[in-house]
Amino acid sequence: MSTLFNPVTVGKLQLPSRLVMAPMTRNRATPDGVVTPLTAEYYAQRAGAGLIISESIQPSVQGQGYILTPGLHSAEQIAAWRTVTDAVHDQGGRIFAQITHCGRIGHPSLYPNGELPIAPSAVASGEQMISFQGPLDHPTPREATTAEIAGIVEEFAQAARNAIEAGFDGVEVHGGNGFLVHQFLADNTNLRTDQYGGSIANRVRFGVEVVRAVVEAVGADRVGLRVSPGSPYNSMVEADPVPLYTALLNQLAPLGIAYLHVIEMGTRDITKALRDAWSGTLILNPHETMAVFPATADVAHETLDAGIADAVSLAVLWLANPDLDVRIKAGGPYNTPDQATFYGGDHTGYTDYPTLENAGK
Repeated sequence: MSTLFNPVTVGKLQLPSRLVMAPMTRNRATPDGVVTPLTAEYYAQRAGAGLIISESIQPSVQGQGYILTPGLHSAEQIAAWRTVTDAVHDQGGRIFAQITHCGRIGHPSLYPNGELPIAPSAVASGEQMISFQGPLDHPTPREATTAEIAGIVEEFAQAARNAIEAGFDGVEVHGGNGFLVHQFLADNTNLRTDQYGGSIANRVRFGVEVVRAVVEAVGADRVGLRVSPGSPYNSMVEADPVPLYTALLNQLAPLGIAYLHVIEMGTRDITKALRDAWSGTLILNPHETMAVFPATADVAHETLDAGIADAVSLAVLWLANPDLDVRIKAGGPYNTPDQATFYGGDHTGYTDYPTLENAGK
């Protein structure tokens, strides 16, 4: 039986453990989408993870959905991320960049020309964006043309190339949580009648094209995909996730990507169906289904014991415990996460959580 501290192969990487740091948006980049030295310190502190998957990184200006999130589409952004990856590698760690286009989860105030966000269809989220001026309603997005879709696919590919230039070990395409790839998959956000809408085969097309383009850009062994089947986050509706995601995985299987990363926000039966459909490496983020927040080390162990995942990603527990691997081996104790400092701000709640060695000093 595998344990959290058995090695596992992900693409061409031999990870020293199956304990993965899940991506977590922290909103601490500059307004120009550039990460700071604090970000390098934050990730380097957590280099004990078998693999770090970065916070969401927008592949283009219009891919942004939140304030103070980082990009990978300018020379300055690439150079800044290089300081992060160098810091992680100096500590013996490994890090993938999560590439996320937010689609309709955006706002004109984020874009220089004040244009509408772009999406598969002109369907508003009904949600809000937190801005410097307070909450702003997401507008009804503009439906992407087929030419624009091709351009967005290339934006993902170029961001992947930029990630490798910045020193990342690979990239994760974000296909979940109500962002653009997910918007093409879901029933309520994709009302198109062309080759990207209607049937399941058509709705998975955009996600497959994105992953294929990223594979062609940087190699299959450097590419992962994150999905959240059955998740209602960002007002998503999927009437029947299993056939939808099975079709997606069947299309992706021949590409031989490094891993599939599943956010378990539906039922365990959905997870089992995806495990049956995916013969490659599967990373599971299990905390929502287990109804435990934040996910505990026990949940991680139980996930591996259940035999439905090859590795487990944890989020908030890594946020509050930079030496989580050490603490799990020691049986705790664990720092308490401060939800008030999750998003935005300075070092507080970011780089100041103590390690077990420094606790009480």
